[in-house]
Amino acid sequence: MANEGATAELTGITGLGADVIGALGEVGVGAMTLLETVIPPVPSEVILPLAGFLAQQGELSVVWVLVLATLGSVAGAWIFYGLGAVLGLDRAISLLDRVPLLDAEDLRSASDWFQQHGRASVFFGRLVPGVRSLISLPAGAQKMPLLTFSVWTALGSAIWNSALVAAGYAVGSQWETVGGYVSTISNVVLIGLLVVGLTLLIRRSFRRNRLRREHAS
Repeated sequence: MANEGATAELTGITGLGADVIGALGEVGVGAMTLLETVIPPVPSEVILPLAGFLAQQGELSVVWVLVLATLGSVAGAWIFYGLGAVLGLDRAISLLDRVPLLDAEDLRSASDWFQQHGRASVFFGRLVPGVRSLISLPAGAQKMPLLTFSVWTALGSAIWNSALVAAGYAVGSQWETVGGYVSTISNVVLIGLLVVGLTLLIRRSFRRNRLRREHAS
């Protein structure tokens, strides 16, 4: 196979991902993105560029890679959404805190993100590492409509997945370098969203203070 030289020496989770994709093809990409949503340390920043590289080599269909990767992301998001909807936020966090690789502090950070940014956080959160996988939990706990949640999750996931697959497709055998660039870009996106959120909060605070003064006078 054309990809043997590029993937034969991979180890750990990345090597497992390469083996799954090698055995299952595009379905394996969907399975790995589902796992990435449920178990955040599974590195989509490596798995999806690898899939893009294999598509560039003719081993996979880039269209089906994108379709199944997005379906996997949405299916994984439904799991956290369902836990939040059924158990409520506090009970879900208490349960998930017992799961290895998941931490209550991260879960509460995702909840704070949802409280600050509302429904838009489901879309933008898919572009931010650490928030992307966990934002579904408070969305479920707050009873966000499932259809709305699914649409925003699919759109955000499609953008994220397409960027990573396209990067792997473009850089070819240098796909391993994409992860570092993606992490930097994601941090820039996170900072930008925080600045926008802070600006909106300041404007809201000034508006409320002005209304109080006008009412008092």
